[in-house]
Amino acid sequence: MAPGRINRTSTSHRSLASGGTTRDSRALRVNGTGGSGARLLGMLVLALLVAACAGVGAGTSGGKASGASGAADASGGSTAGGGPGLASGGPVELTVFAAASLKGAFDRLASVFEAAHPGVKVVFSYDASSTLRTQIELGAPADVFASADMANAQALSAANLTTTPAQAFAGNGLVVILAPGNPAQLTSPLDLARPGIKLVTAGPNVPISRYTVQAIANLARQPGYPAGYEAAVSANIVSREDNVKGIVTKVELGEADAGIVYLTDATASGKVGTLQIPAAAQVLATYGVVALKVSSHPGEAAAFVAMLRSPVGQQILAGFGFVPAGP
Repeated sequence: MAPGRINRTSTSHRSLASGGTTRDSRALRVNGTGGSGARLLGMLVLALLVAACAGVGAGTSGGKASGASGAADASGGSTAGGGPGLASGGPVELTVFAAASLKGAFDRLASVFEAAHPGVKVVFSYDASSTLRTQIELGAPADVFASADMANAQALSAANLTTTPAQAFAGNGLVVILAPGNPAQLTSPLDLARPGIKLVTAGPNVPISRYTVQAIANLARQPGYPAGYEAAVSANIVSREDNVKGIVTKVELGEADAGIVYLTDATASGKVGTLQIPAAAQVLATYGVVALKVSSHPGEAAAFVAMLRSPVGQQILAGFGFVPAGP
């Protein structure tokens, strides 16, 4: 008996899986109502399917409405419990592109600026001024550009990419830095021309490289410097870095005997020795700043530029070794 029941049950499962006749449908035919019962059952199934589709459509419509509402909120519209913008985006991000040599001072300036402007977060992109200028010209989103020279800032102003003219806000001197322990035993800038000395500088368009060329030319005219000094120093250049931070790193690691950098970078390192450049040959780097036309936050951008030139900004810059901008 048991095996028979198992076989009949198995047969019934196979019928259900294949859509065949089941025991219940056979009973309907025995009672003479199989046809109408099947039709009734079909109508009931159809009604259930229609109701289910209607429910799905309503849910989909509700999802779209919810999505549209979310899109409105994300776009800065007013939301319950919050004003425009704050509910969707949080604090304003003010993006400042700045010369690599400004990092220490600008990180400090940012904290002061943010304290004076609640709801504003300053974010930085540090690199060579020439690299940052190119990025801005190619459409990079930024609010302020602070350059280690006036030329790059002025170029953006001339291209009508700024809302303010280039304004000088700081100056910086140059110094020769030496590898830790001074293994090459350099005693003055005159030694930079000695055969075999490894000197590191930056690419030709980077402001520190241009200042270095000018300083070497000035040294060549000093009493006691030999003819051919400039050519001899140039022959000792073993690497050209992307920015001034790269020069400092190479010298810190002993991969070069010397480099010429801003005084502020030498002070910030704490690992390198220094040789002073005579006052008669010294070059003053003048830093320029502009607010950019592409800025999404022109008011905050103008305020940041103004702070750099304010007594508070000048005091912070001086604390990092910067001097007042030249005429």
